Amino acid sequence: MQLLLLILLLMIVSARAGAEDFTFDESEIEKKLWHLGGYLEARPGLNLLDPDAAQTRLRYYGRHVDSTLADFNGKLLLEGSLEKDWAKLYLQPSLDYTNTRLNNYLRLSWYEAWLQAKPNEKIRLLAGKKSLKWGKGYAWTPVAFFDRPKDPDDPELNLEGYWLAMADYVQSFDGPLKTIAITPLILPRDHDLNSDFGTQDSINWGGKLYLLLYDTDIDLIIRGSGSRNAGYGLDFSRNLKTNFELHGELAWDVNHQRQVLTANGQPATVTGNAFSWLLGLRYLTEQDTTYIVEYYHNGTGYSKDEMEIFYRQIEQGWSAWQQNSNPTKLQLLGQNQTYKRPAVMRDYLYVRVSQKEPFDILYFTPAVTTIANLQDQSLSLSPELLYTGITNLELRLKGTAIIGSSLSEFGEKPNDARIELRLRWYF
Repeated sequence: MQLLLLILLLMIVSARAGAEDFTFDESEIEKKLWHLGGYLEARPGLNLLDPDAAQTRLRYYGRHVDSTLADFNGKLLLEGSLEKDWAKLYLQPSLDYTNTRLNNYLRLSWYEAWLQAKPNEKIRLLAGKKSLKWGKGYAWTPVAFFDRPKDPDDPELNLEGYWLAMADYVQSFDGPLKTIAITPLILPRDHDLNSDFGTQDSINWGGKLYLLLYDTDIDLIIRGSGSRNAGYGLDFSRNLKTNFELHGELAWDVNHQRQVLTANGQPATVTGNAFSWLLGLRYLTEQDTTYIVEYYHNGTGYSKDEMEIFYRQIEQGWSAWQQNSNPTKLQLLGQNQTYKRPAVMRDYLYVRVSQKEPFDILYFTPAVTTIANLQDQSLSLSPELLYTGITNLELRLKGTAIIGSSLSEFGEKPNDARIELRLRWYF
């Protein structure tokens, strides 16, 4: 009788129609030698441009643009692994395609490509290109010293890693301290390898000490001085209840150098210690409503006055372009990448609310996200609709409205609004 119930349960779970003979094959439950998966994505979008915004003028001067600008983005991301005994090879290439009326490109990049050896349960050795995903923050991770920054507008996107070599040693205990893990690493930088990790050729070193102490996840992170300045980080995560998680991060960048523009438009370098921190929570209600809230102070960011100087310099460059077709100033400002990074200023609030299957609509999850700049009171507001009712297919419709006054971060972004549809097929 028990066997019959088991067979019926397996048939229901596997969603097979009709009666089939049941056979047991040990190979079906054995760990596969290899795995290949990934997704194919199409993401058409429509941008409603703000022609008077500083970032619009900086990006599109000299080119005619309408009030609307359509784009199409496509991605093929593969995940392949080959694992046997104590060794594992993992590859994650990404082919990205972007097409607009103004430009288009096709780019192949390796997000990850690494070889791992695990001689026993306590030791792991790894070499290659890897995204570490250190830090506990959802939208921002200031302690992720060896990762590329997240896009807070879509923080769950895959990120390209860096070439490095690392090791893990894990030890478990009885008592308040349940686990300790030590992770040293080295990350080389030169013209051909990790070229965007700082500006000087160097063998960078660092590492992480992980502790599971009193049911709290704690990381102590260090980045040695090399291609970038030294940094020290601390993060934690704890479930206060099964449905309520609290997390935080603290990062100290030693002698951090910020490139700023003076009031007369001349570049200058400001050097000093920078402290960044984040405090956040994740809360799930009995009605399956998820709240994610994070406050982020970016000690490496620009003040409100410094950003206003940058925007006024763009206006001066735009006037020069309009009067005598001289693009020099706009060209110089456009080369300054530090003013274009995500979370360019100092104080932000991130709030995301999602509701799983409202009104008993299966596989449907609406959500709304806001990212607010607390210094200049500008923000973005992004409602979205997610449907996963078709096998291996994910449909997401997302809109973004930009709210902000002149000389504010969001008010000077090129878009007043954007709407996009994302179709992602997993295989």
